[in-house]
Amino acid sequence: MSASISRDPLIDILKALACALIVWHHLAFYGPMSDVAWPLFPGLFAWLYSDARMAVQVFLVLGGYLSAAHLAPQGRARFESVQQQLARRFTRLVVPYAVALVVALLAAAVVRPWLDHSSVPTEPRLSQLLAHALLLQNIVGEESLSAGVWYVAIDFQLFLMATLLFAGVRAVRVLGEHREALVAQSLVVLGMVASLLAFNRQPALDMWGVYFWGSYGMGMVVYWAVRSRRTGWWLAGLAALVGLALVQDFRPRIAVALLTALGLAWALRYPLAWRSHAAVAWLQPWGQMSYSVFLVHFPVCLLVNALVHSLWPQAVLPNVLGMPTAFVLSLAAGRLLYRWVEKPTPTWHQGLRWQAGLVGTGLLVVRADAWM
Repeated sequence: MSASISRDPLIDILKALACALIVWHHLAFYGPMSDVAWPLFPGLFAWLYSDARMAVQVFLVLGGYLSAAHLAPQGRARFESVQQQLARRFTRLVVPYAVALVVALLAAAVVRPWLDHSSVPTEPRLSQLLAHALLLQNIVGEESLSAGVWYVAIDFQLFLMATLLFAGVRAVRVLGEHREALVAQSLVVLGMVASLLAFNRQPALDMWGVYFWGSYGMGMVVYWAVRSRRTGWWLAGLAALVGLALVQDFRPRIAVALLTALGLAWALRYPLAWRSHAAVAWLQPWGQMSYSVFLVHFPVCLLVNALVHSLWPQAVLPNVLGMPTAFVLSLAAGRLLYRWVEKPTPTWHQGLRWQAGLVGTGLLVVRADAWM
């Protein structure tokens, strides 16, 4: 992504807030600290448990926005090599992802002997490790090694779909530049409508990118809308199409995606109201490292859960305080992963090494557990 787009303060702020909600959703969802603390704040924990996960829709909309900025800012492909785009994206996703999964495997191995809880992952299998290394775990039905890693596979699928769409339209040589952009943008919108009216209504498809293309496409439309002379028409059409899909089958997650898209468009068109706020400078760095925080927070929370449960299994106050402690430590671990792994431009060879390291670590964990 170009620096001016990917480092826009608004993008980073939304990433930071959405990431925080996902971490707290997992803190509420995976015990045992939340099991003990729940009676003290039942309403808050119920919301975090069931509704905070919809912050994923913010990431989907932002992902579409950034993909349009990178792949087709005028609506037509501006990249030369499909293979290069996909290899670069896969590498940037997989290197920090594999490092975080190695940490997750080690954390689970440490706590498994002394924390008997459903949130602790079972011993990994070779097929499970290989599926995670190739981002195929949900497609082939393998149990996840860490919370939220399904999203990484979906992100790559969506980027793959967008790249192939723009490259495919460009391959039709008879189209001029204007028609190429019009056809590509029309296909994005048609795919969005198909997803909202059909694919997204089939829960069995939630391991495929087509299930999420509706929200992803909204982000693409927002990118083109805010740079068009007809912004109002773009956004009115978007609201009408998504509104019709919600009338047919109301889904809160799609309503959240629409509100995110329209709010993003408004804030980008009228930025002066928020850019000078002090919270912008404070949240922006956390948004920049949100992917790393998202990847590494589960093993950190697992370790804190295990420690608190072993020392104060039924004491309410230590379990309540343990949750914000896990959140802060997740931010710290995410910052380290961002600075040491994600921020330096990863190479294809690093990706292969860490994929091999992920599989090798998993096999060593299994062997170590067998010896104990």
